[in-house]
Amino acid sequence: MTVQRFVPELAADGLRLGIVVARFNQAITKKLESSCIDTCLRAGVDESDIVVCSVPGALEIPLVLSQLAETGQFDALIALGAVVRGETYHFEVVSNESATGVSRVGLEFHIPVANGILTVDTDAQALARAEEKGRDCALAAIEMANLLLAIDEELGQVDETER
Repeated sequence: MTVQRFVPELAADGLRLGIVVARFNQAITKKLESSCIDTCLRAGVDESDIVVCSVPGALEIPLVLSQLAETGQFDALIALGAVVRGETYHFEVVSNESATGVSRVGLEFHIPVANGILTVDTDAQALARAEEKGRDCALAAIEMANLLLAIDEELGQVDETER
């Protein structure tokens, strides 16, 4: 018996990606977005296959991800934002709720969603991580899109009535 193995694939030719970027903490999110888009382009995503939506903050990201996923036009989605700890409990609420919402979109719509919402203590920490996080999210989205496409191609999609 041979083990069937799916290996990482980072070639992105033909993939269509949706990116949702929060404007809150814009100095950080612009850096996330720039790095993410640059990585997508270098991997082979055509510029016309990238859609970017701007939202006020991290809490608004899941709703727009959901709307994009619902169109069925994307192979993967990417969430980019920055939540910097303040002096109130609001940090925990925004961090937890945005992360939960991002995960829910991927599971509900069966689409890869890379979570690039930084949750940090200081602006300096966020700025130090933004470029790498933007790049990592692009690569994760591409890899996961390719993986799901390969699984569907090799194993076929399961008809829900067969379960």
